[in-house]
Amino acid sequence: MTEKKSFKPFTIRCGARLISYDRPAVMGILNATADSFYDGGRYGTEKQLLDHAEAMLKEGADIIDIGAVSTRPGAVLLTPEEEARRLAPLVTALRKMVSEVVISVDTCFALPAKVAVEAGADIINDISGGAFDSEMFSTVANLAVPYVLMHNPLGSKDNPSGRGVEGECDIKTVVKELSQKNAQLRQMGVADVIIDPGFGFSKNLDQNYALMMSLGELRNLFPDNPLLVALSRKSMIYKLLETDPDDALVGTIALHTAALMQGAQILRVHDVREARQTIDVVEKMMKSTK
Repeated sequence: MTEKKSFKPFTIRCGARLISYDRPAVMGILNATADSFYDGGRYGTEKQLLDHAEAMLKEGADIIDIGAVSTRPGAVLLTPEEEARRLAPLVTALRKMVSEVVISVDTCFALPAKVAVEAGADIINDISGGAFDSEMFSTVANLAVPYVLMHNPLGSKDNPSGRGVEGECDIKTVVKELSQKNAQLRQMGVADVIIDPGFGFSKNLDQNYALMMSLGELRNLFPDNPLLVALSRKSMIYKLLETDPDDALVGTIALHTAALMQGAQILRVHDVREARQTIDVVEKMMKSTK
């Protein structure tokens, strides 16, 4: 008989709340943008956005991740002031609608991060790993909120995704660069650092899949950090399959399965119901015995 396996539990502190997860969490993507690569423009009003957030929560989302600016390849970032102006009312409205919801904000600037947390957000999700704003790390430390640290060493304000910029991206390089920033955040007093390997950012197709196959090693090398993966409908799927984001759900589920089997603890997704079902199936496989 083989030993039964299970998902690794984790906790994050959101203000006065210590939130425990016994199984992987689903982070539902709420794009308040007109140009996001998959669902940009689908939810153009506050009511449409709140209705979509409510639907994701009913489907099993544990966290709602709000983005007011696209970071797709070729995207142009908003000014921090404009981004903050767009984020704050939506965070306030979502918090009012569902008081206990865990809210993440997808931003790489300190000003919108601060404004969003003051409006009720719980987590800062930064695709730049602190590189786009020198005040980000200190702001997160002062706000005392969980921080998603993503690997994106070649991204810049003018090219957020690092598109077209080639560099080393093997597992040793990723671990080294994330370790340095994780240590810096810990020294500054950030208690909850969530690790994101940054699929699709500063990586070509082959590098993305090589990193995917090394995800278990990454999980083991950061034992005290929750591991988040953001794979949903990305170009590493639809370019490989010669399709488009609308036709990339099956590939997304395949990668989510592989990620969960290697220890992923948070799935950032467009399709909450399917992600939750994938977790259920993988959990059953992990607990089964020969």
